[in-house]
Amino acid sequence: MSATVARSPRTGPLAERVLRLAPVLLAVSVLVRMAWGFLSPNGMNLVDLHVYVDGSAALLGGNLYDFTYSELTPDFPLPFTYPPFAALVFLPLHYLPFTLVGVLWQLLTIGALYLLIRMSLELVLGSRALDPRWTSIALIWTAVGMWTEPVRSTLDYGQVNVFLALGAMVAVRSPRWWVAGGLVGLTAGIKLTPAITGMYFVLRGRWRAAVFSAVAFAGTVGISYLLIGSEARQYFEHLLGDASRIGPVGSVWNQSMRGALSRVAGHDVESGWLWLTAVAVAAVLALAAWRALGPDDLLGTLVVVQLFGLLISPISWSHHWVWLIPMLIWLVHGPLSDRLGSRVLAGCWLAAILVGVPWILSFFQDSIWLISRPGVLAWLGTVNAVGALAFYLWLIWAGRVSPRPADRSPRQGPRPTR
Repeated sequence: MSATVARSPRTGPLAERVLRLAPVLLAVSVLVRMAWGFLSPNGMNLVDLHVYVDGSAALLGGNLYDFTYSELTPDFPLPFTYPPFAALVFLPLHYLPFTLVGVLWQLLTIGALYLLIRMSLELVLGSRALDPRWTSIALIWTAVGMWTEPVRSTLDYGQVNVFLALGAMVAVRSPRWWVAGGLVGLTAGIKLTPAITGMYFVLRGRWRAAVFSAVAFAGTVGISYLLIGSEARQYFEHLLGDASRIGPVGSVWNQSMRGALSRVAGHDVESGWLWLTAVAVAAVLALAAWRALGPDDLLGTLVVVQLFGLLISPISWSHHWVWLIPMLIWLVHGPLSDRLGSRVLAGCWLAAILVGVPWILSFFQDSIWLISRPGVLAWLGTVNAVGALAFYLWLIWAGRVSPRPADRSPRQGPRPTR
């Protein structure tokens, strides 16, 4: 795929004023978000943070995986669904006032979002992303990004997704194999979803990082067996892989391929032939998209892998899709940013996640446990899965119509070593 070095955005007088006001706009956005949390009836529910904090405290009674939180979720008492190592990490939070934890969690999530955006820009632009102009652009992306559905719902629930994405971003940018692999292994020990980053290392030929990520994850398992053996045995020998424990597969909030296919089919497709076929198709498209980008496009290839992980997971709640923010940054500022296809795709995705399609459809969902629903609602509920596949198809098409010269690097930026 031919690619040019990313150019500074062409801006008019209005855009220049917006860039100058970027810190103010972000501060206002944060203040509005925090005010929303304290003034709206459900703004500080933070139900998932309750699961992290209260669930980890159940370790003290030896009943971690019998714990459920139902005070604000009577339709679905929330169990502690994470690996036992996560409970060890979250346990110290139990000794702090929950309101303090909630406020700090939200502020730190916004800070992590800024770092995720800043690092995404660095993968596209290299050292130019450190210029004051691009710093202002990163601030504006943060001010807007915190109102997109994946981040908005992450903040609403007190989820950990932005921190996990940031950990993966730091890992792939690090030239040190033990830092890269260690971060991926540790974050996978807290929540399994970051483990897909190991595939990124394999495809890049960073074998030491890939192997050490598995070793680090095994270390979290070993620590869990050593310190809380009964809980580790229950999770790894009985609960791991039980999607029904995580939540209702057919809920519109589940934007994985299994959720999308189940709603269209009217029943849980489970891991049968339909789902396996969809996984195979997604794998072929993801690999073709990777090859169309070429190895020098660090952000584009990372997004390709992370979206694949979201597609094939049994459950990918809408708040798991925080990788859509780096994807949008690639579309808007990356090597294909001047193409009409990139602009159209970015506009559609931005509109979808600012509006929050799953959130709107949830009002037409009689119960999170019912799968069958009117066809138009079922098809609209495939928005993230279809959008991710459309992203792959655009990359493949762009690569075919404009092949990447073998001797031309699309950009200059940080290049991790093996």
